[in-house]
Amino acid sequence: MSFKLFEEISTLIPQDCGLTKIEAEGPQLVIYIKEIANFYKDPLLMNKIAAIAKKKIALRCDASVLKPEKEALAKIKSLIPEEAGVTNINFDKPFNEVVIEALKPGIVIGKLGMVSKSIILETGWTPRILRAPTSPSEVIKAIRNSMLNNSEDRKKFLTHLGKKMMTAASTKSNCEWIKITALGAFKEVGRSCLLLQTPKSNVIIDCGLNIDTSDPQRAYPLLNAMNLTFDQIDAVIITHAHLDHVGFVPYLFKYGYEGPIYCTPPTRDLMILLQQDCLHVMNSEGKGCPFDEKDIKKELLHIVTRDYGEVTDVTPEVKFTFYNAGHVLGSTSVHLHIGDGSHNLVCSGDIKYGKTMLFDPAETRFPRVDTLLMEATYGAKEDIKPTIEEAGAKIEQIIRQTVERKGKVLIPVLAVGRAQEIMLVLEEKLKDLKIPIYIDGMSREATAIHTVYPEFLRYNVQKKILQNHSPFESDMFISMAGKNRREIIESDQPCVILAPSGMLSGGASLEFLKLLAEDERSSLIFVGYQAATSMGRKIQNGEKEVPVMAGTKTNSVKVKLQIHTVDGYSGHSDRLQLMSYVKNLRPKPSRIIMNHGDEAKCEELARALNKVFHIKTDAPMNLDSIRLK
Repeated sequence: MSFKLFEEISTLIPQDCGLTKIEAEGPQLVIYIKEIANFYKDPLLMNKIAAIAKKKIALRCDASVLKPEKEALAKIKSLIPEEAGVTNINFDKPFNEVVIEALKPGIVIGKLGMVSKSIILETGWTPRILRAPTSPSEVIKAIRNSMLNNSEDRKKFLTHLGKKMMTAASTKSNCEWIKITALGAFKEVGRSCLLLQTPKSNVIIDCGLNIDTSDPQRAYPLLNAMNLTFDQIDAVIITHAHLDHVGFVPYLFKYGYEGPIYCTPPTRDLMILLQQDCLHVMNSEGKGCPFDEKDIKKELLHIVTRDYGEVTDVTPEVKFTFYNAGHVLGSTSVHLHIGDGSHNLVCSGDIKYGKTMLFDPAETRFPRVDTLLMEATYGAKEDIKPTIEEAGAKIEQIIRQTVERKGKVLIPVLAVGRAQEIMLVLEEKLKDLKIPIYIDGMSREATAIHTVYPEFLRYNVQKKILQNHSPFESDMFISMAGKNRREIIESDQPCVILAPSGMLSGGASLEFLKLLAEDERSSLIFVGYQAATSMGRKIQNGEKEVPVMAGTKTNSVKVKLQIHTVDGYSGHSDRLQLMSYVKNLRPKPSRIIMNHGDEAKCEELARALNKVFHIKTDAPMNLDSIRLK
């Protein structure tokens, strides 16, 4: 921290507070004092400090005044009302914090923050209050335990990062040049990766896999083209937690990256879930995985979470802010303020600019936009999707007709996003059918994670979760944990099965397909994008016999069940929504660059945007570099 800033903050804090230390800890400043009650005498003091520092401020007691853990635990339990539903209390010594997990964290905070304030006043320990999932989550438990068990190492990392960020914030630079290099997902879908460079900055945005190809040349981002070692990368910024955007991040840590990974809190949890599953699946299929468990654990300790709207300094030339992208839980569009404002780049990420059951539409208002990097997944003129009301009516009709035939319905879903969207639809429309809806694979864990972050969901869903009426906890949803898939398929009872992966590229959905494929009474419903080379696209295109792996052998499966596609549930914007997104973007960019779409879709959307809005557009290929300044 600069001496000047230290002096300014120290002057504001009354001497009777007993200030012992001011420390940069990642993107926030932490103030340590001995007499916390004296600090609270001025209710505006924290705001005054934040105004000077222009950073989030955390207040902690000096370690010398902390009550012993056993005594503090008894006091904390007496202060928190029973209805808060506390599930866990742990002391995080390196941070002088007590971690409190509760089903109703608002009650732990208390009216005007009085309960949490009482905890720090009477024990010295600063409460870090976390929401507990409404259903058991092994991933949430593992993540929180890992963070706690490795707290000393994380503290060292954040302190080191904080010093670098303070230097970045205090160093102004009008950079001479800015360029981006396409390392994946340009004129294709999969392995999203972008390198942003200035004279003093190297920042990666997303680092994903293409899991729907058997060609190793197309599976991984083209990192060799950077001509950089991983220790030269300043930061990695993640837009959202789908494998085509995060699946290759642990590889960076395997080969020398030691810097921060920036993402939203739900993206962190979902990212770890998906990477662990990817590791398991790739190893179990004999493909081998480019990273292992210890790389994921190392990555976790380097993740720095940021909420929507928080400005974060990365280097002297780059700062960023996350905005809602409406795609999946915690998904973001990234606004990059480069070279002290000499250029502003918005990376849309995967966006949904339309009505969904789960999220508000993508944000379209930014401080400044010079260049927009925009997805084109559904960029062709024929990519017009039905409304969610029309889609809901169609999926309800297919399920009811299948149930009348005594058949079963398999819906392959992305575990993150589509599974939860479809669950809300079924919960609303099928209550009277009294049939089981089985939730398999990662969908169970991903759904539990959704209940930890209701503030990222649409208000009506958020409200239900906060009132302990989570639609995801309906009796109609049954976990497949401990159940036998074959027994369910061979039973006479109709049912609906939600199982990943959404493209039938492996996992639970493919296992169910093997069992159901020859049942003419049953139905398969596609509700999301099917990549060009995926199993899902083959079946969607009418193939009646498809190859599937059975151990080390390949068998043919005859497809006799009824095949349906219900558009309208994709987390991607359709053609009309993409055009509307640009129309409503404020301010208007002077340049739009397309990515994340098949070659023809990127080119067609680029032409349409240029013609309608008279904005310069580009549809570059992988390995192209574009100078922005």
